[in-house]
Amino acid sequence: MASMNDIRRSISSIESTGQITKAMKMVASSKLRRAQSAVVAARPYAEKVREVLGSLSNESGASSNPLMEVREVKKVLYIIVSADSGLCGGFNANVTKECERAIKANEHECDVVAVGKRGRDFFRKRGYNLVSEYIEIGDTPTFATGKTIAQDVIKRYIEGEYDEVHLVYSVFKSALSNTPTDVKVLPIEALPAEEKAGEEKEEQGFSLTYSFEPSEEEVLDVLLPAYVETLIYAAILESKASEHGSRMTAMSAATDNAMELIQSLTLTLNRARQAAITTEINEIVGGAAALE
Repeated sequence: MASMNDIRRSISSIESTGQITKAMKMVASSKLRRAQSAVVAARPYAEKVREVLGSLSNESGASSNPLMEVREVKKVLYIIVSADSGLCGGFNANVTKECERAIKANEHECDVVAVGKRGRDFFRKRGYNLVSEYIEIGDTPTFATGKTIAQDVIKRYIEGEYDEVHLVYSVFKSALSNTPTDVKVLPIEALPAEEKAGEEKEEQGFSLTYSFEPSEEEVLDVLLPAYVETLIYAAILESKASEHGSRMTAMSAATDNAMELIQSLTLTLNRARQAAITTEINEIVGGAAALE
């Protein structure tokens, strides 16, 4: 059995760890609120871009845009969005495993663009070809970050370096829930959800149409890259919110476990102290009896 001094040192060490995890939980909670607000603010713009894109998907000239060009798939690029640090539960493991599963299920040659250190390290250690990496993007990523990644990906796709581009990230649902998902970014396809929304509007007695100046083709030249930029930026925001939610949950659990362990060790310390006192009393009584 451990001595009382050893138990006291363990309790002190666990108390210090518990204070750290509690502070990390509070920081993650604060960051989560900001990240969640950013996600909510970005969603309406992304939905409107998809809505306009859906209305243009069947227009003449739309399919001629290089970003909507469907060709024989020989090489695929996967963009994996992960965190730069750990201590966030299974967040990084879940998203990296989802990406690796998708790559292994793909019958074609695959390369990886890593957003975040954890994803970069995961695929580098396993020998995957990393064509680009974006790390230390901070807790409040800007649209410029998503635009930079999108421009690099678009350039590679237009030049024929890749025939498909996929985006793997965690969709934020709540502080307790996020879901890794695989989304095909390029080539851009028609979006059934937006078409269905348009049909519902027609059933209600009105339809939504757009007039474009100077032409649909020129609007698409601007809209399609903007769609890819928005999609990647939104994925980064979703991933950040998921990361902070997972870290808050993990640190909360760690703090609770520390408190439970301290209670258990305190009980053990009290028992050891009582045993020591009982032993001393027995020794005193035994010594007094021997003197009689």
